[in-house]
Amino acid sequence: MKTISKEIGNGFSREEMKKAVAQEQISKERTVELNELASQVAEQFSAKSISPFLISGSLRLIDFLALSMVSIVTMFFHLVPVLEMSNWHIASAFLGAVVTTGFVQGMDGYLTTTLRQFSTSFFKSLIAFTMAFVVTMMMMFLMQILNGKMTYWIGMWFGYGVLYLGISRVITGAIVTKLMDDGRLERRAIIIGGGTPASELIHAMEANPNSDIRICGIFDDRTDDRSPNIVAGYPKLGNVAELVEFTRKARINMLIVSIPLSAEKRVLQLLKRLWMLPVDIRLSAHTNKLFFRQRTYSYEGTVPMVDVFEKPIADWDSVMKRTFDIVFASAAIIALSPIMLIAAIAVKLDSKGPIIFKQKREGFNNEEIEIFKFRSLYTDQGDKSGVNVVTKGDSRVTKVGRIIRKTSIDELPQLFNVLLGSLSLVGPRPHVANAQTDNKLWTEVVDSYIARHKVKPGVTGWAQINGWRGEVDQEEKLKGRVEYDLYYIENWSLLFDLYILAITPFKLINTENAY
Repeated sequence: MKTISKEIGNGFSREEMKKAVAQEQISKERTVELNELASQVAEQFSAKSISPFLISGSLRLIDFLALSMVSIVTMFFHLVPVLEMSNWHIASAFLGAVVTTGFVQGMDGYLTTTLRQFSTSFFKSLIAFTMAFVVTMMMMFLMQILNGKMTYWIGMWFGYGVLYLGISRVITGAIVTKLMDDGRLERRAIIIGGGTPASELIHAMEANPNSDIRICGIFDDRTDDRSPNIVAGYPKLGNVAELVEFTRKARINMLIVSIPLSAEKRVLQLLKRLWMLPVDIRLSAHTNKLFFRQRTYSYEGTVPMVDVFEKPIADWDSVMKRTFDIVFASAAIIALSPIMLIAAIAVKLDSKGPIIFKQKREGFNNEEIEIFKFRSLYTDQGDKSGVNVVTKGDSRVTKVGRIIRKTSIDELPQLFNVLLGSLSLVGPRPHVANAQTDNKLWTEVVDSYIARHKVKPGVTGWAQINGWRGEVDQEEKLKGRVEYDLYYIENWSLLFDLYILAITPFKLINTENAY
C-alpha cells in the first residue's frame, strides 16, 4: 500500500489509484504458496504420465491388425495356390483377430501389470489365441468352407500367430517395464480428507496388486487430531486451497474424496471448489452407509467409487483430437500459405518491427503458453501483457493491422501453435493472465471461468461462431463466452469440431466486434 501511495504522489489519478489497489488486493488473494514438501512432491510428478488405457488400447489395435495381416498373408501364400480364396475366408481371418483380442481382454491380458511379466502375458495371450483359433475353425466348418486342402494353411496361420504374440509381448514388456520404472505409466491420485476414513481407503486400494493408481499425498482443511500429518504412510501436503495450486503444477489424474457421503454439506463445498480442475473426481464409498444400486458405483479393485466428474477429452479422445488437429492444421497452412505470405509482407512494409507478435496466454490447466499472431500494433505501442485491450478506433493499430484484425488474418500464425501442441484448432479462446473487465478479474466475474482451462484452448471456438468475439468490455459478454465454452467442453466430439471449423469462415464475415 505504501508503494501505491507513493505512486499517487507522483501524479496517479484517483481512478488509476483505485485500479492499482484493487489489482494488488486481488493478486494477494489469488496467490497460494505451496509449502516446501508439497513443492517437492509437485516437482516429482511434473512429468506427464501416460494413461495405462492408451497402452492397452494401442496393443489391442496392434494385435487385431497384426493377427489379421498374418492370417491374410499366410492365406495368400499357402491357400491361394491350392484353393480359390473367397470373401468368407477373409472374413474368417478378421473374425479370428477380433475373437483373440476379446479373449485376451477377458483374461486380463492387456493390464499393464500383466504386460510387464513376459511369461504371464505370453501364456494368457497364447491361451486366448488358441481358444479363438478353435472358435474360428468351428465357424468356418459351419459355413462349409473348411476342408482338407486348408490343413497346411491353418497350421502356418497358427504358427505365425504364436510367433507374433511372442515377439510382441517381449517388446511390449520391455516398454511397459521402462515406463513403470520411470513412474510414467500410472494414474496419479490425491486423497482429500484425512484421518481414519483416508487410512482405510488407502489400505483397501493398496490391497489390489493390479492397481495402476499411484497415491501422491493427502490434502485436508482440518488441522486438529482428526487429520494427522501422516496417514497410512502418506504425508498431508496442505489444505484444499493449496490442492488447486498443487494440481496445476503436478500432473495429477484423479482426486479421490474420502469424506463420507453423509457429510453432504462438506462434500458439496469441496466439489464446488474442485470441479473446474481437468481431472477425474471420485467419491470413495468404501465407508458409505447409504446403499445405492450396484451400477451406481465404479470400482478400483474392490473399492467402490461414485464418479462425480470425468476429465474431458481424455485417453483415446485426446489422441483422436490431436490427430484431427495435426491433419487439419497442416492442410490449412498449405491452403492459406499465399494469404499468410502476403500478410507478412504487408506487415513488414507498413511499419517497423517484427512480423510476428508473441504473447503469453493462459492455456490448458492454467499453464502459460506463448501464441503467435501477425503484428497489428506499432512496435513501440505493443502490449505483451494484454491488459490494455484494443478498442474501437485504437490509435495503436497500424493501417495493415486494422485489415488483418477485422478479417482475423492476424490469427493465422496460431496454426503453427496447433502443430506445436500449445493450441487446438477448436476450443475456448486463450486469454491473457489476470484479464479484467471493470477492474474485476474474470475469475471474479464468472465463478466457473477457470473451468475453461479443463481442455486445450483453440484457434476458434463455439463461443466465437455464436457471436462472442472481440472486445470484452462488459460482464455480460464474458458470461456469454464462458457459457458457450463450457457447453463445448461438456458436449465435445470430432463432428462438433468439424462443424465449428466449417462454420468459422462464414462467421468471420461479421466484423462488428473485431477491432
